[in-house]
Amino acid sequence: MKASWRIFRRMQDSVLAVGLLVDAGAVVDAWRVLPGDASFKARLTLLFPVTYLIAVLAGSLALPAARKALKRHLWLSYRTGFGQSVVSVISGLGLLVAVAGLIVWQAHHLAAGGTSPGGAFSGYGAGLGLLLAQVILVRTLERDPDMVAEIAGDPEP
Repeated sequence: MKASWRIFRRMQDSVLAVGLLVDAGAVVDAWRVLPGDASFKARLTLLFPVTYLIAVLAGSLALPAARKALKRHLWLSYRTGFGQSVVSVISGLGLLVAVAGLIVWQAHHLAAGGTSPGGAFSGYGAGLGLLLAQVILVRTLERDPDMVAEIAGDPEP
């Protein structure tokens, strides 16, 4: 397997891991500052986002057009070098942190009497579903006979 493919695959895994950790931090912060009982906080920060995560993940993998589009996106991202340079890694991870900052800001805004940040948590959950689908589809590309020759190279150490 080519080193560039291993780096790309590792980047997909890393983005998902960072996304999950950043979301966990935003949820912990939200539980600390949001008004209301545990049921309200659980719905807002856990139930709704997980529902969106599952819906996006299922749609991305089960709908042929969505799966094909995501595989094409992943292939084009690999071919253009995404996740294979310091700049692309920092920009990808920075975007996740920026979105989490938005969630934290909205949670604090609600704590001060503003509107509910439910959409932000649910949107982030949907984004995590998409990232998880990408991690799964990268492994699928590795088994695709048409792609094997493109990503084959030196065997993994």
